[in-house]
Amino acid sequence: MTRWLMRSTTSLLALSLLAGCISLDPDYQRPAAPVPAAWPQGAAYAPPAPAATPVAETGWQDFFVDADLRAVVGQALDNNRDLRVAVQNVLAARAKYQVQDAARLPTVDASASGGYSRTGAGANRQETKSLSAGIGVSAFEADLFGRVASLTRADLETYLAEEETARATRISLISEVATAYITYAADKSLLRIAQQTMDSAQHSADVTRKRLSNGVATRLDAAEADTIYQTARADVANYTTLVAQDLNALETLTGAPVDPARLPDGIEGRTFTLAALPAGMSTGVLLNRPDVLSAEHSLKSANANIGAARAAFFPTVSLTTAAGFASKAFGNLFQAQSQSLSFTPSVSVPIFDNGANQANLDYAKATQQAAVATYEKTIQTAFKEVANALARRGTIAEQLDAQQSTVRAAQTSYDLSQARYKQGADSYLNALDAQRTLYSAQQTLVSVQLTNAGNLVTLYQVLGGGVK
Repeated sequence: MTRWLMRSTTSLLALSLLAGCISLDPDYQRPAAPVPAAWPQGAAYAPPAPAATPVAETGWQDFFVDADLRAVVGQALDNNRDLRVAVQNVLAARAKYQVQDAARLPTVDASASGGYSRTGAGANRQETKSLSAGIGVSAFEADLFGRVASLTRADLETYLAEEETARATRISLISEVATAYITYAADKSLLRIAQQTMDSAQHSADVTRKRLSNGVATRLDAAEADTIYQTARADVANYTTLVAQDLNALETLTGAPVDPARLPDGIEGRTFTLAALPAGMSTGVLLNRPDVLSAEHSLKSANANIGAARAAFFPTVSLTTAAGFASKAFGNLFQAQSQSLSFTPSVSVPIFDNGANQANLDYAKATQQAAVATYEKTIQTAFKEVANALARRGTIAEQLDAQQSTVRAAQTSYDLSQARYKQGADSYLNALDAQRTLYSAQQTLVSVQLTNAGNLVTLYQVLGGGVK
């Protein structure tokens, strides 16, 4: 029996290896990217400036040069709940794939049982004993037309899609944390500017009221001075709230309180990231974005499901085999006369199913076409995101330089207007206008600085930045 069992097992393994060699999956071809081969050109776009290291190979530790920001991002990667969900989804998809992959090989089970019964009494008493042990394969599907193999490929692609989704979640989290951190820095700067303006306006209002009591200033001067003070006072209250909300948002992303020593005092003079990312590259870089890769794996999974649906139209061959021993006494259990053998093949042929198989095939084809459209849409969205970020990158330097010049000019105008007013050479209205202009210019400069720093983070994300 041992030889027979070995031969049967070998035959089943050989059959399992041969099964699935026939594939009814459609031949997969990656759809052509429905976007131009090159990025847009024009006044909004900077000349190509390739970097030494491709962005997809630049880890976030290298991209974020600010040590405090790196520490906060690292804390988020350790604690963020959305990222934990993504990781668990990957593990679940991998386990599902492993379950389906296991169906490609026979499952061998061992069993043993014993029994004892007694009837009657005295001379009429009868006892019955039974012992059995066996090993066998139950209902193994010989995958002659590749149905199980197609389902396995579908689950494998689903697992790979979840892996890419988790990578996209990781990159998105890094970007969100960096953006929240930089926004906090910008609002801290705006709060400081508002406080400085409020203090300056309060001093000017006090001086103006004294001049009014001495008959030198007018009530209009005093009212105007109080107006800019109250405006700055309201802004201080608003930016105080925004800074607190920014910290709440940051700590939600990091999953734990952030060390106050790691928080920035302002955006001025801070370099958060590398100064440049490559712009002179083809749109083929989009194919390496995790969301695009995830969409392609989903498309491949849908493609394999078509093969499984097609295989359902063909016969299903199932094999059941068992070998064992049965005896009334343990001492005789493993003797030759106690051997038992069985081999039960079965074939199921679909004849009439009320159109269920055809409907399943139609569903698989429709799902595959939807996956094609999703893949193409994902690439189009990626192209738009990168093109928009490149357009901002191409003009932000000039905008930043112009705004810095505006602040310098406004500061000079304010200083001169204050001096002329104190000397009685000019009205207080001109001094107030100069202060309002300076305040507005300073606020705008912070906004442009935020846009500049945030744009680099966005560009890093939409180019599919590395996550080492």
